[in-house]
Amino acid sequence: MAEISVIIRTADQTRKAEVAMEDSSAAKDVIDGAVSNWTLPTDTDYSLVNTSNGKTITPSMTLADAGVKSGEVLEIQPVLVAG
Repeated sequence: MAEISVIIRTADQTRKAEVAMEDSSAAKDVIDGAVSNWTLPTDTDYSLVNTSNGKTITPSMTLADAGVKSGEVLEIQPVLVAG
């Protein structure tokens, strides 16, 4: 386990925070923390995207497994459901 410092922001870039966390943190925990801290709508599903490579990090994946490094920007994006 290593501590990394990442920037977490919303897709519309209205909210942004630099956060230090363990690289063993799951993407789901990062999303849940942002939803709670920023009072985002709880009736929406969110994904976590590493803006450095454009890859979506699955909720069960840890930041280490996703290859997230200190200084990278992780974006909380609402999952749009068509239909």
